[in-house]
Amino acid sequence: MLVDSAPDMTVAGQAEDGRRAVELTRELRPDVVVMDIRMPGLDGIEATRHIADDPGLAGVRVLVLTTFDDDDNILAALRAGAGGFLVKDTRPAELLDAIRIVAAGDALLSPGPTARLVARVVRLPDTVAAPVSPSQTSRVAALSAREHDVLALVGRGLNNAEIGEVLGLSPLTVKTHVSRMMGKLRIRDRPQLVVLAYESGLVRPGRAE
Repeated sequence: MLVDSAPDMTVAGQAEDGRRAVELTRELRPDVVVMDIRMPGLDGIEATRHIADDPGLAGVRVLVLTTFDDDDNILAALRAGAGGFLVKDTRPAELLDAIRIVAAGDALLSPGPTARLVARVVRLPDTVAAPVSPSQTSRVAALSAREHDVLALVGRGLNNAEIGEVLGLSPLTVKTHVSRMMGKLRIRDRPQLVVLAYESGLVRPGRAE
């Protein structure tokens, strides 16, 4: 009802579980999939991974919407390829804006979970996130000094305008740097950059970058 009430949106389909969500996404090719985490059969995180890993669905974005906003779910959703993460107590207007933002190819995370992710991601158990990954460190080494600066600030949760203020760049220039980094690193979207910034050791909790 909420999505259909927006003049610029249409509900293309609805799925009762994760497996059906993947099937419908392949059939309907929506701009955005609003994905729950807890579902029977294939859960939302695995369904997101199937969608993100399918070359034929490269233009489809996934917005994870759930009551379960713990750190494990946040990181798992980002690693699976989600372009956004919101909890279900988000106000209706904010949810519609989130769908628009994700559809445009930008990342969006709920403020509370994002703050905890930025503060704690490298403190999670090794089964969830290794503190520093040598392979990720070598990937980051291929970036320029300016791209390192931008990546560090992306990892801290800053948007393009905020990064521009810190580095004395225009938001458009920052966006260009982010796009180039994603191309170099073969990364799908901004949340994946956040994960990389931490897993490479470029950003650490409590340290000013």
